Amino acid sequence: MTKFESGVKIIPASQEAVYEKLSDLNNLEKFKDSLPEDKVKNLSFDSESIVIEAAPVGKIALSIVEKDPCKCIKFATTTSPLPFNLWIQIVPVTETECKMKLTIGMELNPFMKGLVQKPLQEGLEKMADMLSIIPY
Repeated sequence: MTKFESGVKIIPASQEAVYEKLSDLNNLEKFKDSLPEDKVKNLSFDSESIVIEAAPVGKIALSIVEKDPCKCIKFATTTSPLPFNLWIQIVPVTETECKMKLTIGMELNPFMKGLVQKPLQEGLEKMADMLSIIPY
């Protein structure tokens, strides 16, 4: 299993507030328009799953497969050119601040790893940045 990790992001909100917002994907509706249209198309979701078309990858569908209240939300792909898992980890710093890190795990041979490593790492960082600046 190859893992890609975002940098740790500091969020000026409690661990509980961040978890509550991110564990129900319907809460992301109001941030849909802030995504770059040239990179993301046909975004749709419900409380437990999200479908996105991202250039140049194509259609990706993720569903929440496990929730560890206030600490971690785990997703798995249901549709993707390369199957993967995504974890959102949330750790408290104080009562009004927490840290968040995203991790992607996928099975890759060395050739595929060379092809996807840079764009995947950049996309993971952008996703972490976006999730760290939304209001909680």
